[in-house]
Amino acid sequence: MTLSETAATISPRSALARDKLMHTAERLYAEHGFANVSIRKIGEEAGQRNKSVVQYHFSTRDELIHAILARHMAAIEKHRISMVAALGEPDELSLRDWITCVVQPSIEHHIDLGTPSWYGRFLAQTVVEPTLREYTIRAHLNTPSFRRLEEIGYPYRPDKDRELVVQQGAMIRQLIVHMSAELEADLASGRADHTAAEWSWRRLGDNLITAIYGLSSSLLGDRH
Repeated sequence: MTLSETAATISPRSALARDKLMHTAERLYAEHGFANVSIRKIGEEAGQRNKSVVQYHFSTRDELIHAILARHMAAIEKHRISMVAALGEPDELSLRDWITCVVQPSIEHHIDLGTPSWYGRFLAQTVVEPTLREYTIRAHLNTPSFRRLEEIGYPYRPDKDRELVVQQGAMIRQLIVHMSAELEADLASGRADHTAAEWSWRRLGDNLITAIYGLSSSLLGDRH
């Protein structure tokens, strides 16, 4: 049974329990790391007396993590799909437009989450955890909006070195994921002013777009 099928068949009470467990797990993983948080600890922090409550709702740790990722990806997708739909024809699309569609939806989601939030730090760990890395990357790239961006193809032109394109994608991912985690941690700790969180996120988004534009222009020899 898929995660979406599971969500569609559970009772309201179970849905509330799952939601509490997911939020608790995301916070604990973000603050302490995967290795330092047990399944039992998640249940206790969520106020559940049953020691097997997490396994009852999610079977395994990875299934729980997949469910958390799916929830965030669905929210980000709502932002990106509308942006991609508004793009013009490929021959009219600028490099900055393409990059904006990659970066900005995640920034908007972080703003929607408010402060404090834990998704940025949670995601940063999934992309370096050996058992989760490939799943996390593929799950994000397989969303309809990203598939559409790949169909448009810009700036990934077929005459370019495939290895270079893969490396460029990894560099872009590292910038977006880890800079977002850094800002989220700064806001949560008070190193950044949480009353100006939206401004900070939008500034980061602008800086990421500019940095990735410069990187892409240099690597791919593009001067649009």
